[in-house]
Amino acid sequence: MLVHGLAATKDNPELVAVATSLQERGFDVLAYDARGHGESTGICTLGDLERFDVAAGVAHARERGLPVVVVGASMGGIAVLRYAADDPTLAGVVTVSSPADWRLHRSPGTILLAGMIRTRVGRAFAGRMFRVRLSPHWSDPESPRTLAGRVASPLAVVHGEKDHFIPAREAAGLFSASGGERRLFLVPKMGHAFHPEAVPVIGEAVDWALAASAVPSPA
Repeated sequence: MLVHGLAATKDNPELVAVATSLQERGFDVLAYDARGHGESTGICTLGDLERFDVAAGVAHARERGLPVVVVGASMGGIAVLRYAADDPTLAGVVTVSSPADWRLHRSPGTILLAGMIRTRVGRAFAGRMFRVRLSPHWSDPESPRTLAGRVASPLAVVHGEKDHFIPAREAAGLFSASGGERRLFLVPKMGHAFHPEAVPVIGEAVDWALAASAVPSPA
C-alpha cells in the first residue's frame, strides 16, 4: 500500500511510477488520497490523524487475505509509522524521506515549510498554495523516531542523499530506533519522497521486508 506525502495524491506521476514498478514485480498495489487531499474529505493533520486513513487502507487490503506492506513517503511515512506502531501484524513497513524528529534543519526548503506548518497563518497560506485542506492547529505529536521504536514489523528506511527538505542524517535516527528487523537504504542521487531514483530501491525494500518477515515474495 502506497501513502503519499503533503500536497500529493494517488494520481501523482511519481507515485504512479512506484505503483507500476511494484506491479511489474508481481505485487498488488493500493493507493488512496489522504484526508484533505484530492478526492478525499476531511482535514490534513500532517501524518497524525492520517493513521486512520492507513488503517482503513490496510483493512481493505486484507480483504484479499494477503500480507500487507505499507510504504509511506514524507508525510505518508509519518502516517504509516503512526499506524504501524500499534499494528505488529504488518508484513513490513517502508518509510521514504521521513524525518526522525520535529526540528528545524538548515535548509531553505525545511525552514520555509516549518514556518508554514507551525503557525496558524502559515498553515492557512500553505493550504491555499498546496490546495490542501490543512488543519489550523499543530498538535506536536510523538516524533517519528519514537514511533519507529515501537514498530515490531520489519522496517526499511529509504532516504535520498540529495533530499533538500529532510536531511539524510534523519534516516539514521529512524534506523537506530529500537525495535525489530531494520534496514537502511541511502540512495546517492535521490531527492525527496517518490523521486525517480527511489523507484527500484522501494521495490528492493519491499522484497527485503517480506523476506525478513518470512513471507514469500510474488516474484
